[in-house]
Amino acid sequence: MSLLEHEIAAAAAWTLPLAAGRELRLTAQGDGANCSVLLFAARDRLDRLNIPDTLKAQMSACIRPPMVLMSDRGTALASVTASTLDWHDCLTGHSLDHHVAAFGTSTYAGDRNDWRRSARHGLLAELHKHGLQAVDLHACVNFFSKVAVAQDERGSLEFVPRHAVAGDWVSLRAEQDLLVICSTAPHPMDPAWAPAPVRAVVTAVPPWDSDDPSVTFRAESARALAAARGVFA
Repeated sequence: MSLLEHEIAAAAAWTLPLAAGRELRLTAQGDGANCSVLLFAARDRLDRLNIPDTLKAQMSACIRPPMVLMSDRGTALASVTASTLDWHDCLTGHSLDHHVAAFGTSTYAGDRNDWRRSARHGLLAELHKHGLQAVDLHACVNFFSKVAVAQDERGSLEFVPRHAVAGDWVSLRAEQDLLVICSTAPHPMDPAWAPAPVRAVVTAVPPWDSDDPSVTFRAESARALAAARGVFA
């Protein structure tokens, strides 16, 4: 049974307090969806998602199940329990105002609810609601997007259009109380402005045990989960 259901409109931003032991499922409501996500430990908000440590510890260049999303202090913030996709970008960051400006001038007065805004614009607006500032922005996960190495001599990064289709989903299990901030603005490397809504559903799930896929994935993953459990023991 769901505890909360919410549709994040296309190119909008939203904040969710997510308690430990709750699972957040994000579902793309349109092809080519993107959801840029920031994670903060709710207890003090000083501990936040650390993408470099998350990738290094788990020997990956993307986010996929059953990886653990780790904090600056090496504790687990959330586990990626399942997904219809095996690649979620976390290398290229969220979109900035100049990415959006490339699609032409847009204002609320002229475009109303279709006013084009960057992920940075939306994320900052949500941060300010919780007493946080631009300095609190950190590397995000771009759920539903893929950026791979191109087949060229430079090894360039190449955006994969429409990596996700409507109905693709990813689930995150909160390993401690979290503040989750989302933006559904398009990926910064997307050549088109075609944002899609994302549906969020929260349910209660059982805690992990010793044979949980996120525990057995890497020794570092197990240590991060144990550290988070120690914080809330």
